[in-house]
Amino acid sequence: MYLACCGSGEPILFIHGMPTSSRLWSGIIERLCGRYTCFAIDLPGLGKTPRARYGPDYLRDLAEQIETLRIKHNIAKWHIVGHDAGSVVAVHYARYFQQHVDCMALLSPSLFPELKPYYLLAPLRKPILGEVLAPLVQAVFWKIAMRCALGDEENGDEIVEDFHAPFSGLAGPWQFMNVMRWGKPAQLLADVPEFLPHLRMPTLIFHGSRDAAIPEAFALRATSLIPNSSMLTLDSGHFIPLHQPELVATNLARFFGSQSTQNTAMMPA
Repeated sequence: MYLACCGSGEPILFIHGMPTSSRLWSGIIERLCGRYTCFAIDLPGLGKTPRARYGPDYLRDLAEQIETLRIKHNIAKWHIVGHDAGSVVAVHYARYFQQHVDCMALLSPSLFPELKPYYLLAPLRKPILGEVLAPLVQAVFWKIAMRCALGDEENGDEIVEDFHAPFSGLAGPWQFMNVMRWGKPAQLLADVPEFLPHLRMPTLIFHGSRDAAIPEAFALRATSLIPNSSMLTLDSGHFIPLHQPELVATNLARFFGSQSTQNTAMMPA
């Protein structure tokens, strides 16, 4: 699993969603790396990490890979930040390794089994139809849908190209199709509502007021289920880390600073 790292201070792990990469967090990390050690992973099949097979234990496997990274970098506890599907990975890591999570932040959390995959990508998830339509769907998604979702974002074309990089080349459309066949939310996320009340770390949940992908009801429900949590609504679309990096960075620093414990530190080498 590819891991980028910069800065110094208390450690933070950033987990992007689908189909983005660790580049999602660049604007936030550059604002926080003066005070924090910022780690950002690329999930399997995205960014610079090779694709992994999906299966019933996929989310636990990801949590265990992240735990391996924590141990490798001699971290006792770290803050965990996830966006979209990265929020799913974040809460599963917190579920299995709660003792190593200081604070958690979830942006546009797609946590619940009622989640509906983006309509444009739905055909890719169907056998045969997905194989036939993959080139067309990929072209429309990256050239039109993603560019519209970013709006007038500075360097928007460059960001889209970075996210699209793993799916370039002749086989790209079908590689994209395989990543989008990540499983059925009704099955993969079925137990999330049951274990969220057992997560005790302080948690901050962000919702974008113009988010067309993840409903506000998901953020409200997560806030109601996670005991020590609060919710913050920002003027943003779905890609909160790109639309509002200054506000996100400021609120994360304030939140971590107010909740920080003496246990958030690097383990001695």
